Amino acid sequence: MSVLSGDLSSASKPLKITIAGVRGVVGETLTPELLVNFSQAFGTYAGPGKVLVSRDTRVSGRMVEPCVCSGLTATGCEVVRLGVCPTAALQLAVRQSGAVGGIAITAGHNDARWNALKFCREDGIYLNAKQAEELLNVYHQKEFTKAAWDELPPVGRDDFAGERHLAAIREQVDVEAIRAAGLKIAVDCANGACAQFTPGFLEGLGCEVVAINDDPELPFPHEPLPTPPNLSQLRALVAAAKADAGFAHDADGDRLGIVTEAGEAPGEEYTLCLAAEMVLGRGDSGPVVTNLSTTMAIDGIARKYGRELIRAGVGQVFIAESALNYEAAIAGEGSGGIVFPRINYAHDSIAALAHILNLMAERGEPISRLIAAVPKYAIVKREIVCPPQRAYTVLEELRRGLDVPWASEINLDDGIKLIGSDRWVHIRVSMTEPRIRVIAEAAAQGLAMDLADDYVRLVERKM
Repeated sequence: MSVLSGDLSSASKPLKITIAGVRGVVGETLTPELLVNFSQAFGTYAGPGKVLVSRDTRVSGRMVEPCVCSGLTATGCEVVRLGVCPTAALQLAVRQSGAVGGIAITAGHNDARWNALKFCREDGIYLNAKQAEELLNVYHQKEFTKAAWDELPPVGRDDFAGERHLAAIREQVDVEAIRAAGLKIAVDCANGACAQFTPGFLEGLGCEVVAINDDPELPFPHEPLPTPPNLSQLRALVAAAKADAGFAHDADGDRLGIVTEAGEAPGEEYTLCLAAEMVLGRGDSGPVVTNLSTTMAIDGIARKYGRELIRAGVGQVFIAESALNYEAAIAGEGSGGIVFPRINYAHDSIAALAHILNLMAERGEPISRLIAAVPKYAIVKREIVCPPQRAYTVLEELRRGLDVPWASEINLDDGIKLIGSDRWVHIRVSMTEPRIRVIAEAAAQGLAMDLADDYVRLVERKM
């Protein structure tokens, strides 16, 4: 995995161009000219044909969307605006509509200063590394397709992609079992793309719903990343409402966080574990796909059901392509992004929520007990701010000096992963932020923390 154009980034004015798309801070590096040119590049690369465009709720989307539509239209693409909806809904709509591709306007878990363009191909999966390199070449060459003045197609609109997405999810879960369970569910939509979908979806499943941050017109109430530090409001709501569970979305419906009925936030690693219990338990065929940074607990769940576990690089495109290529039963990452191949090859937080509700209803157990049954490991996640143009040099210098007696394997597919019989450490460059991430896992919390701290210090000495 590589940054495709590190020279365009700096710590003070960041612009990230990776296989995950292009993202930057609006008003600094993510300019109208850049947005139009990248959209022209994608129209040239993917077109001619229909291109779908969606966005999340961040205010800058009102500026970014017209730039994207203009750039695509200039190349002769037939643009269809989906408006605010989960990115998974866009990806499903692309696959179902015969479109040549789609652009999601969202910076996902980044704060409101950021926005981004995420490019997907005709099957709804994000561009892979080779395709992203090809798109970047078109962008740099600036030789875009130019439609004649009388050949510019009108911009269309589709207001029902979100509802079709919800219908596809309902087809894959036992709606009657969930309704019969009579669950009371708290949800924090972060005022993001799921705000106008999830509360009504839960009510349709027969749940009593207590929602917060469900107004898409309001700003993000906290960092739109559903990790334990950002779930204090939801934890308080679950306790006050005596809810059976709480769930938190990120800005575009990519990741899902969990709060138990006791008000505890066990960590986003459990999203994949519980979803896998549901999917494998009902007998979906195929292996389990995850990334190199995800908990060893998922290995135990795969073994329990006699399934192979396949680890890919970090990032939705690696997970989605591996799920497709290996015909996986389920795929996902420890960040809370889960792929359900029966529905779509996209991270889908609403589908993850529905499957976990299905598991609760089927097992007749509180979510805390379901979590308690998951194999226990301690995982510690750290990050170090580092300019992208320096980050890969830091990792290469670290790799050359490695001497790790406890590691029986060193995996260099995505950064550096050191693997032992009872522990691992993964050091990699973020695709979405100017940071180096260090993740460590072990059977004991103290050992995991010591490992993470040790390797953070090693990275810092190389900077």
